[in-house]
Amino acid sequence: MSGVEIVPLAGIPEIRPGDDLARLVGDALERAGGLAGGDVIVIAQKAVSKAEGRVAQTDDTVGLILREAQAVRRRRGDLVIAETEHGFVCASAGVDRSNSPGDGWAVLLPRDPDASARELRDELGARFGAAPAVIVSDSFGRAWRQGTTDVAIGVAGLSPLLDLRGTPDARGRVLGSTQIAVADELAGAAELVLGKASGVPAARIRGYRVPPGEGSARALVMPPERDLFP
Repeated sequence: MSGVEIVPLAGIPEIRPGDDLARLVGDALERAGGLAGGDVIVIAQKAVSKAEGRVAQTDDTVGLILREAQAVRRRRGDLVIAETEHGFVCASAGVDRSNSPGDGWAVLLPRDPDASARELRDELGARFGAAPAVIVSDSFGRAWRQGTTDVAIGVAGLSPLLDLRGTPDARGRVLGSTQIAVADELAGAAELVLGKASGVPAARIRGYRVPPGEGSARALVMPPERDLFP
């Protein structure tokens, strides 16, 4: 196949705690033509969290953020940059009131986004006979850039990093440090067709040759010994 195709999986209803997410995504895939070998499914974190019951009702958002945080990296008033139990460094420890179940509610990160991705991959594979790579995505800010972009917080069925160290560039020079965050790039690409305001929580990517293997989204976290901004 020439090029990469990104298809929004429309028609998925508002997710509620206890919903069968794999069935809802599978039904949307049927409407979109099903699955093929090598496909990637990108699913928004909030859909996963709500299905798993990772929601909380509170009138103290900052208190909830501090409870979800493993460590606070920076704080300016109600703005909290925190490290989560997963090792992610992000605003509000991933706590978000947008697209929550209602007023006074917030959505939290899944307990184990990699496990969530594996479960969805297994169930879709059983239904369609071809197990896709799965990425659980969330919107993160960047320290030196304006705006947010989606990144991978959970992965299954692919290596999240493409390690090019030791391979030659176009001029034959051996690369010494290049690692490409493939899972993040796929999450960001899928965000172009997902709808934070239109209720489209998942997309199918076809035509991209994902790095084979199994990995964890935690591999994308900067290790402490290389973190220049602890």
